[in-house]
Amino acid sequence: MDKPLVIASSPHIRAEMSTQKIMANVIGALIPAGLASIYFFGPRAAAIVAVCVASCVISEAAWQKLSGGKITVSDLSATLTGLLLAYNLPPSVPLWMGAIGGVFAMIIVKHFFGGLGQNIVNPALAGRAVMLSCWPVAMTTWTTPWVDGVSGPTPLAVIKLSGGALPRLADMFIGRIGGCIGETSSIALLLGGAYLIWKGIISWRIPAVYIITVAVLSALFGRSGGPVVEILSGGLILGAFFMATDYATCPMTPPGQIVFAFGCGLIASLIRTFGGYPEGVSYSILIMNLAVPIIDRLTPPRVLGEAKRHASK
Repeated sequence: MDKPLVIASSPHIRAEMSTQKIMANVIGALIPAGLASIYFFGPRAAAIVAVCVASCVISEAAWQKLSGGKITVSDLSATLTGLLLAYNLPPSVPLWMGAIGGVFAMIIVKHFFGGLGQNIVNPALAGRAVMLSCWPVAMTTWTTPWVDGVSGPTPLAVIKLSGGALPRLADMFIGRIGGCIGETSSIALLLGGAYLIWKGIISWRIPAVYIITVAVLSALFGRSGGPVVEILSGGLILGAFFMATDYATCPMTPPGQIVFAFGCGLIASLIRTFGGYPEGVSYSILIMNLAVPIIDRLTPPRVLGEAKRHASK
């Protein structure tokens, strides 16, 4: 034999998609929603995105430098976290709050647990949850005007408070409503989500089961807006396609992903209907992130080459 036999541990077959390419694809899929946010909310949306991304990138690089580790900001994971954090913030939030949220997301949630792939919850959502706990007024104030100079509560807040008229479905579809800067344009988010499914970056299971569960339960609970309003309102589409599908914090197997997505939909619907806060997407994903180890244990993948067990005759 001319070629030596090389013995190495798995994996023996590697995909062409690297971490950097995956992150770049997700960032690209989020660009339409970002452009829509700048159109409807103005330069303020761009400023929030810039501050959150810079905060995440700088804090990760600084932490890795101080801890003597390899600086990995080029893998774009910190950029994606900052982008998702910004998309989950209202357009009127002070910029310094976004910066603090980014530092918390990267250092406390991501690197205290070992870095990329070892965090137990989604860093961007955890950063948002801490900001909501620390500054509830700023995080639930919708004062920045959009194109026609009108501002107001989110559709979910209208439903929760039973006051005022809901926006037209067409406005909710394109994004001309109140809300966090990256969650309002359903059409932009759906385009990005469809791209990720087409590229094989994410599976259809989590977004489909999550959204369908919320739609069905909203009808069963008698929500006044109806299933379509529930889907187009709040951060459901953003969460279902871009955050519940995070590789590090969602189950590995298809059955586990279905259980995970159903749990997200159930918790989000319960919070929307019976909770004191109009929206429940962020907390539903964070809670189900903590349940992923249990789900993975109960829905293990089949071992390659393992024969199916047959019942004894």
